[in-house]
Amino acid sequence: MKKPTKLIISVLAVAFAVGILAGCGGTNEAGITPGSADPGTRTIIDSLGRGVEIPATVEKIVPLGNTPRMITYLGLADKVVGIGGMNRDSITPVTAYAYVNQDRWANVPQVGTDAAGATDYYPEQIISVQPDVILCTYNAELADEIQTKTGIPVVAVPMGTLFQADYEEALRILGDVCGVPDRAEEVISYIHNCLNDLKTRTAGVPDGDKPTILGAAATFKGAHGIEGVYIKYAVFEAIDANDVTTGISDKSGGVLIDKEQIIGWDPQYIFFDSGGVGLVKADYKKNPDFYGHLTAVQEGNLYQYPSSTSYFSNVEIPIVNSYYVASLLYPEQFKDVTFEEKANEIFEFFLDDEDYLSKLEGAGAGYGQVTLED
Repeated sequence: MKKPTKLIISVLAVAFAVGILAGCGGTNEAGITPGSADPGTRTIIDSLGRGVEIPATVEKIVPLGNTPRMITYLGLADKVVGIGGMNRDSITPVTAYAYVNQDRWANVPQVGTDAAGATDYYPEQIISVQPDVILCTYNAELADEIQTKTGIPVVAVPMGTLFQADYEEALRILGDVCGVPDRAEEVISYIHNCLNDLKTRTAGVPDGDKPTILGAAATFKGAHGIEGVYIKYAVFEAIDANDVTTGISDKSGGVLIDKEQIIGWDPQYIFFDSGGVGLVKADYKKNPDFYGHLTAVQEGNLYQYPSSTSYFSNVEIPIVNSYYVASLLYPEQFKDVTFEEKANEIFEFFLDDEDYLSKLEGAGAGYGQVTLED
């Protein structure tokens, strides 16, 4: 009888071991990833390919870099216990995510900043607010450094290129980490729907019927006058506009040009970032003859909109800017769209503020025609 007993015991031991191994072979019902040291954690892979162990449920976050804007779009502003960002005294409605959260984040400690292209963070302050996770748009070296110095998991996502796939990747990772994947997909779908609507409405306009346009007084490394122009500007590309800067470069962004080039282009419409309009008007007083050569000036086709960029790139403002420009260039295609209603619909979706236009207008950053003689 001893041999059968030993055999039974051995079989049971093997079965028990197999059961344990099988249980470790996949995610359990609670969504815990295999390999997590703590059953209350899970491991995610961030955009840098780093495996980061985070709490199964994230309730407290510290967003750094461009993530404060992204988590605002995802409806996560109330989870912020420490914030990285710009000087609070300099916030205007053009930095929309920060402006709508001024009251909400008034007493939230500032634990980092990204000023003038330099990144600075404060490990002691981050540790003191005890976040579940730190979110950032930094490189692997800096993300690892912050994680090592604080002992808090750091998840890195792309900075995000306006209207591009890497922005969607960032939103999806943040949505997964913070437990709002459905909202992330909702934001991505909303952006797609707006862009598709703009493309569909403008697709049938013959190239010969499209007025020539220029985006000037561009915001990059500060405000600029008319000599600061946008090339491959996402706002214009979203509506297939006839941009006079086409062909200058394969790269998108703001550049400084010789003002005489603008006379050569002679755009029919010029759109200014609101922050640079004062510089344009000051230049006009000194050089009225230069402006007198421009068709857009002669015909009164000068307009302003808020800058798409303010402490990294906005998303809601560029979409609204595209609708504004398109409604002026292609009135027939947008005759069923009331700009003010559409703008506030977009602002409400992203910022939970149904009258954000009034905030922009109150700050002198609204939408409208520009008169240089003022």
